[in-house]
Amino acid sequence: MSFASRILCVVDPQSQAQPALQRAGWLARKMDATIELVICDYNDYLVAHPLFGEQLLERAREKMLSADRERLEYLAEPFRKEGLRVETDAIWDHPIHEGVIRRACRSNVDMVLKDTSNHSIFNLSSLSNTEWNLIRSCPVPLWLVKPRHMSGELRVIAAIDPMHSHDKPAALDDAILRISNSVAEAVGGEVHAFHSYDPRLIASLATLNAYVAASMRITDVAQEIEQQHRHRFQEIIESHNISSGRAHMVAGFVHRELPALASNIDAFLVVMGSVNRNPLKQLFIGSSAERTLDRLPCDLMVIKPDGYKTPVDLNIEDAA
Repeated sequence: MSFASRILCVVDPQSQAQPALQRAGWLARKMDATIELVICDYNDYLVAHPLFGEQLLERAREKMLSADRERLEYLAEPFRKEGLRVETDAIWDHPIHEGVIRRACRSNVDMVLKDTSNHSIFNLSSLSNTEWNLIRSCPVPLWLVKPRHMSGELRVIAAIDPMHSHDKPAALDDAILRISNSVAEAVGGEVHAFHSYDPRLIASLATLNAYVAASMRITDVAQEIEQQHRHRFQEIIESHNISSGRAHMVAGFVHRELPALASNIDAFLVVMGSVNRNPLKQLFIGSSAERTLDRLPCDLMVIKPDGYKTPVDLNIEDAA
């Protein structure tokens, strides 16, 4: 049984290209899943205006949402004709990431798909505030889509942290590998496991050695650190039947090494975990997922630990 039987696909009402919609259809065929197409719309001018009464503003909001629903029905029709189950709705909610999360929870979906924002100057997909906040707050697996055609060998990279050096619980690595295997099985692909460890630790020890422990051999320390990481990495990949030929452990920064591996093996998806941290720390450094997304040549799925509770207020009702 597929891990995703119901997929929420976020449609951008301002864009003609809809990579997430195409990916949702592709996944629905592979997983026999139902697609829920949703536009989350909002306009400050239609909330309150000194020249217009509430009834007039309400009619204007409903007219905008009706146009959104008509567009969604138009987008859904080709998928329905081929036998896919597609539901549509437009909601009035703000900010977008909160509206999407509220809808995902109310619809009890297994996964949320969304395009990454496109910057046409560089022809690259870049992280927007909405995606930053979805990465941090979405309680269900979040699949961020970059425009590319699915063909050839489909490789999924499971990016794990077996030493839990980024405050990630051990169970999250198992969830990353389990979901990666489920996706790969559904699409006829294969899973590669990835782990990188921070080389700054060795540099710090080198400084310590120079001033405090001159007799300490840094090469021995570096080897010990590498062996500890490799041992934990080997344990978890063996428990998930990942062969040595599909296991990649390197010393380096994840936001550099992971995109490089994705390019080298032509991966179509990277699966990684995200945990909430101190908001001030997030403001300055973000998470590994956030810093990695812009550099990835492929899609990214971000998952949360079991028991994660979103900070988004789920009790607010939209106007639709």
